[in-house]
Amino acid sequence: MADTKDKEVIVGIDLGTTNSLISVVDSGFPIVLADDEGRRILPSVVSFLPSGKIAVGEEAARGKVIHSGTTVSSIKRVIGRRFSDLSEEEVEALPFSIKSGENDELLIDLGSEGTRSPEEISAAILGKLKAVAESALESSVDRAVITVPAYFSHSQREATKAAAELAGWQVERILNEPTAAALAYGLNQSEDVQTVAVYDFGGGTFDLSILELRDGVFEVIATAGDTHLGGDDIDNAVSDWLIREIGLKAEEISREQQVTLLGAARKAKEALSEQEATTIDLPFFDGAASFSAELTREKLESLAAPFLEKTRIISQRAILEAKHKGSEEIDHLILVGGSTRMPLVRSRLEEWIGLKPNLTQHPDEAIAIGAGIQAGIMCGRVRQVILLDVVPLSLGIETIGGLMNVIIPRNTTIPTKAGELFTNGVSNQESMAVRVLQGERELAKDNWLLGEVAVPFEPGPKGSARVGVQFEIDESGILTVLTRDTKTGKDQILKIESAAVDVNDDAVEQMVSESVEHAFDDMNNRILTETRMKSEELLPAVDSALQLVGDHISEEEKAGIEAAAARVRELIAMENPPLSDLKAANADLDAGTQNLAAILVEMAMEQAFSEE
Repeated sequence: MADTKDKEVIVGIDLGTTNSLISVVDSGFPIVLADDEGRRILPSVVSFLPSGKIAVGEEAARGKVIHSGTTVSSIKRVIGRRFSDLSEEEVEALPFSIKSGENDELLIDLGSEGTRSPEEISAAILGKLKAVAESALESSVDRAVITVPAYFSHSQREATKAAAELAGWQVERILNEPTAAALAYGLNQSEDVQTVAVYDFGGGTFDLSILELRDGVFEVIATAGDTHLGGDDIDNAVSDWLIREIGLKAEEISREQQVTLLGAARKAKEALSEQEATTIDLPFFDGAASFSAELTREKLESLAAPFLEKTRIISQRAILEAKHKGSEEIDHLILVGGSTRMPLVRSRLEEWIGLKPNLTQHPDEAIAIGAGIQAGIMCGRVRQVILLDVVPLSLGIETIGGLMNVIIPRNTTIPTKAGELFTNGVSNQESMAVRVLQGERELAKDNWLLGEVAVPFEPGPKGSARVGVQFEIDESGILTVLTRDTKTGKDQILKIESAAVDVNDDAVEQMVSESVEHAFDDMNNRILTETRMKSEELLPAVDSALQLVGDHISEEEKAGIEAAAARVRELIAMENPPLSDLKAANADLDAGTQNLAAILVEMAMEQAFSEE
């Protein structure tokens, strides 16, 4: 950490309906902290296991089918609410059972595991985030800024704060989510008066907030939302469609089957943000029969349309309220929440509001980043800086396949620090050559080599090693490259005195011109390399799966998979295979092995269940 130790850290937390994240400002930059597995996003899922253990996040999400009665997700929908506050329709839509406690208290019914309050469930998630932060920062952390929807009531805010305190957090501020999002997009940097619309469509909640920025301060001037409207509703609609499509009756579906259906629906929805169609496979769904159905993007959009129409009506209410208060024109439209990845959401918003959405931030991470910035302001880690210089050309390292992986982009203000974690691409590899590059081309060979250092590590399977690479440029333009084997903690340092910043203007201009001139060819070469790498990863996985569960599929299906694999092998044997052919061959092999992969997962789950 570049910040001094005597400044106590304050972190930012996005306690989300579907996922939660935690961030901190390090060396002047907000970063989302990752767990020991490198995952920055924590599913907001808590499971009470028969062993007495409480699982949180990925572990809980993986066991939802087996432990459906004692697993809780989307708890944010009910935190701070009384039992009588919920309508019958809202209760039926919840992914868990509830009951009334004393004085109309809302309790989560976990069957044999008893009851828990929403605050206790949320505290488990917040406790997991605390552990992630303390592991990542290697110190005790207990101060936080926590975000909530702008329309959250006083009781919902107080319940969120109580959950945090139960998990050991000292809450420095409860921050409105749209304000956090605007901070993440850097909209507080302008001296002009601006009006910002934040469209927040997450897993379980929706709101649109209109903010006005004046003199560096955001004010929420209008907000409207629905605590029971989100991506979960679209998942439910896809699940209902799937039940009808495969010829089953909704009343015959068990809780465990419903969890399976919702997981498959969510996966299909996410795939259709990139694809026009996808196949949903349900192997051994009723214990014997397997089902399969194709879902197109067009069909998904027809299922999602009623929920998007609800967001339009809510949005119009907020916009009209803002106009009534004197804000006539919206300057920026920013998107928050995983559901905003749907192409239909983005196209409809452009129609409704007349602005192209700002897509410069990760929709899942924007609120956490903004909370981290607010936390950084409060503990002095974010402050005004003097512009000293910028990095004239991108800096990075060569990765497998001979590609350039940028770590510090061109025109980044210095001083600066950034880094990434890398792993071994080959089994039994004994070291990793970190080749430091500068330039704007996609392939490493077309950029300038500034220096090289070898990082030794213990040989093991592909992906077993973890090597951290950090670039730091100080005020004097000196680039320091630090590499670390995370298992042993051993560091190596490479210093590059002036080449990183002190570059001849003509050389910079030539490099940039060449990157533009060769942009099309460079990108094609990069895509071809990445596609070939995907082929090389896919083939061994398919071979292994066929060996393990090949006897569970028909000879016809097995022959089809082998033919598709042979076609991929034929193409990657060529020096320059046609890109479209290789992509198509990969897609055919991927599609042909969906059922095989599903069977493999099903068998793994059965084995895990039998071992409990």
